[in-house]
Amino acid sequence: MNINTGDTAWVLASAAMVLLMTPGLALFYGGMVRAKSVLNMMMMSFIALGTVSVAWVLWGYSEAFGESWHGLVGNPFQHFGLDGLLGTRVFGTIPASAFVAFQSVFAIIAVALISGAIADRARFAAWTVFTVVWATVVYFPVAHWVFAFNGFAAHRGGWIANDLKVIDFAGGTAIHINAGAAGLALALVLGRRVGFGREPMRPHNLTLVMLGAGLLWFGWFGFNAGSALGAGATAAVAWVNTLAATGAAMLGWLAVERRRDGHATSLGAASGVVAGLVAITPACSALTPVGSVGLGALAGAACAWAVGLKFRLGFDDSLDVVGVHLVGGLVGTIGVGFLASASAPAGVDGLFYGGGVDQLWRQVVGAVVVLLFSFTVTWVIGKVIEATMGFRVDREAELAGIDLREHAETGYDLTVLTGGRLGAGTAATKPAGSSPLAGSAAGGPAAQSGTKTPEGASA
Repeated sequence: MNINTGDTAWVLASAAMVLLMTPGLALFYGGMVRAKSVLNMMMMSFIALGTVSVAWVLWGYSEAFGESWHGLVGNPFQHFGLDGLLGTRVFGTIPASAFVAFQSVFAIIAVALISGAIADRARFAAWTVFTVVWATVVYFPVAHWVFAFNGFAAHRGGWIANDLKVIDFAGGTAIHINAGAAGLALALVLGRRVGFGREPMRPHNLTLVMLGAGLLWFGWFGFNAGSALGAGATAAVAWVNTLAATGAAMLGWLAVERRRDGHATSLGAASGVVAGLVAITPACSALTPVGSVGLGALAGAACAWAVGLKFRLGFDDSLDVVGVHLVGGLVGTIGVGFLASASAPAGVDGLFYGGGVDQLWRQVVGAVVVLLFSFTVTWVIGKVIEATMGFRVDREAELAGIDLREHAETGYDLTVLTGGRLGAGTAATKPAGSSPLAGSAAGGPAAQSGTKTPEGASA
C-alpha cells in the first residue's frame, strides 16, 4: 500500500501532541505537590522523556512490535536500534517510522504517570533506574499484548488484541490500568509520607494544575484520535467522543464534590477532566457520542469517590494515580462491554445495545490480567531497587524538601527580595542553623489558606 501524506501528517502531528502531554503532566503533578517538592515532581516526568526515548529506540519498539513470541512479547533483537524500519517500509498508509514515533510517546507518558503515586519521597536515581526497568519488563510486553494486532505487521500479534479480542483503542489497559496498578504497588513499597493523614499536604499552585490539565486535554486529542493512524472517519469519531466524555466527567466530578464537600473546586475540575480522558481512551472508537457522555459522567463520579479510598485503606498514593488512572481505566475498559454500539467504528454491540455479555467478559478479563501482572511485577521491581540501592529518601530530606536534597535547587527562589542564600526566600530572616526550607514543610506555603480541600487530590 502506498503512503498517504495526509495520514502521515496527522499521525506525526498527533505524536507531537502526545509528547506535549508529558510536560503537561509535569505541570499538573508539580502544582499538586508542596512547594518544596515541585522541581523533583516535574523532573520525574522529564527524566522519562530521556530514558524511555533511548530504550524505545534501542530495544523497546522491537519488544513491543517485533515478531511475536507466542503472543507474549516481541523479539527485542529483530529491530534493535530500529534496524530495518527507516526505509520505505509501510504500516497501513503511513511510514513505519511514523508509527515508531507515535508509539514512543505513549511509552513515555505511561512511565511518567506512575510518578504521581510516590511524590515527595522517592530518590531520583532510584526512580531513573525504575523508569528503564519498568518500561522493559512491564510496559513493552503489555503494549505488545494490546497494540500489536494481527494484520498490521507480517506476523502474529499480542494475545489480548488477537486472541481475547479486547477493544482498547488507545490504551486503557496498556497505559492507564497498567500505570495505575504500578502506582499502587510502588506506593505500598515506599510507604506513607511523613505526616500523611495528620498534616496538610495541599496543592501549592492550583494555577499550574489547571494549566497542566488544559495541556493534557489538548494533547489527548492526538492520543485518541491519532490512534486511528489516519485522518479519516474513525479519527473524527474518536475526537468527538473524547470531547463529550471529558466534559461530562468534569461535570460528574464537580457534582460529587459539591454534594460531598460543599464546593466545586478548580482542583476538582482539573481532576474530572483527567478522569474523563482516561475513561474514554479505550472506548472512543466503540461508543456513540451519547454513550460517551454517559461513560464520562460515570467515570467522573466514580473517580471522585475513589480518591478518598486511600485514607480509608491506609495507603499513600500521593496524587491519586490509583483513584483516577486505575479506576478510570477500569471504568472505560469494562464500560465498552456495556456501552459499545455497532454504529461506531469498532462495530461491536455491548450489553446495553443487545450484544449480550460476549464483549463484556473479554473486557473484564483483559483489564484484570493487566492489573494483576503490572501490580505483581512492579512490586517485585520496587522491592529489588529498595534492597539494592534504596528507593526512598531519608526522613530529614523529606521534611526539609526533596528538591534541595536531590537537585540542589528550589522551585521558588526569593533571594532577590531577601538577600538570602540558596533555599527558601525566608532563609535570611531565620535563626542560624534553621533549615532553609522548614517554612514549607507540612503544608507551609503549599497550603491554600482559606480553601477547603477535597477529600482526595487528583491524579
